[in-house]
Amino acid sequence: MTNDLSPDVSQEFDTALETRLVRYAAIDSQSDENSASAPSTARQLDMLTLLRDELTELGAEEVELTEYGVVLATLPGTVDSTVNGSVDGSADGASDGASDGSVNVPTVGFLAHVDTAPQFNASGVKPRVIKGYNGGDISFPDDPQLVLSPAEHPYLARKVGHDLITASGTTLLGADDKAGVAILMTMAEHLLRTPGLRHGPIRLAFTPDEEIGRGVDPRLKEDLAADFAYTLDGGELGEIEYESFSADRAVVRITGVSIHPGLAKGKMVNAIHLASKIIQTLPQATLTPEVTDDREGFLHATDMRGGSSEMEIRFILRDFELEGLAAKGALLRSVCDAVQAGEPRAEISCEITPQYRNMRYWLETDMTPVDLARDACRDLGIEPISVPIRGGTDGSRLTELGTPTPNIFTGMQCIHGPLEWISVQDMALATRMCLKLAARAADHRPDAATTSL
Repeated sequence: MTNDLSPDVSQEFDTALETRLVRYAAIDSQSDENSASAPSTARQLDMLTLLRDELTELGAEEVELTEYGVVLATLPGTVDSTVNGSVDGSADGASDGASDGSVNVPTVGFLAHVDTAPQFNASGVKPRVIKGYNGGDISFPDDPQLVLSPAEHPYLARKVGHDLITASGTTLLGADDKAGVAILMTMAEHLLRTPGLRHGPIRLAFTPDEEIGRGVDPRLKEDLAADFAYTLDGGELGEIEYESFSADRAVVRITGVSIHPGLAKGKMVNAIHLASKIIQTLPQATLTPEVTDDREGFLHATDMRGGSSEMEIRFILRDFELEGLAAKGALLRSVCDAVQAGEPRAEISCEITPQYRNMRYWLETDMTPVDLARDACRDLGIEPISVPIRGGTDGSRLTELGTPTPNIFTGMQCIHGPLEWISVQDMALATRMCLKLAARAADHRPDAATTSL
């Protein structure tokens, strides 16, 4: 197992990653939950088209932009796709063995999403690079009151001397997940220009709409055609995650009784008041995101719109266990039923639909992709960290569809807001880890697979 880098190549990675992220982050590719199109916004196609063209220019094979908005590409393997099983360090695969004693080298997928979160302004992003961070507070040129402090963000204090990338103060940066995009594009360029590096077939996928839970079209599993895959969508150095929230979405619709307010006594039913009553009746002190952490789930009101005649409230429901998720849905329904009972002239409905499920339910039955990633991480002298994701990734849905897909660190921090930042050197380590992982996957022996947690 090789794929080590010279100091010159490591410096090239820093330069390439910085250049790519600055360029990608400046492109507005925010998704929109209120849109029914796929991708949800046309502006995401600007980013997707750019990546398709860049991959073609780099010499990747089977490059395409699918009708459902995913860019796919192949990096051909440099080892035989089917080799004899041996113990001399040759490339042994992870797929089922053939009848002649040979084994298939696995095809490994790598994914990142191009959309940025709808929760904060993502238009007019002005990325900036802070060379050789000095360890002090970071200010922002477009919002002098905004401060990123190592006293409040301990991970930042560990990055003295690193080159950091932030936005200017009025937008998010979009390192979630354009850092992942930059890492995979840098890996692809390196592998295509260094054909002597050892790896099996690699499939790349750049998805839209991950931030609104629609990044994985049901067709993606078959089109990706990977034995297992990894999303590059994690945070702190060393994070290798195989457990995520299970998630549902809920929409509560309220129809009141509309009449001229001058003639309303005893007749009007104000939908705004009923919507407010639903929100106030829910246990805000124990069940909202701002008061929960670790393995606690939540019920989060994300949007409320309408007027006195009709209102709509949107919620996301999250829990690590299906029983807890079902309980949160039952609680929301019971509150809606109670408010409905108190005002029978109104009409209140509560529709709950699944989004994704905890990928642990599938990955824990075969930890091979997780173990390979942990070993690749240790190859770099980094001890892997596995903590539950208080969110979801494209890997959650892809794992549920049948392609095991844990999540790997990129270095992104303070995501979805104006304080978002990332270390270029963390991104470079993530790129190096992907190379190590590709080599380890090519050398993987089927009898080395584990199912331990």
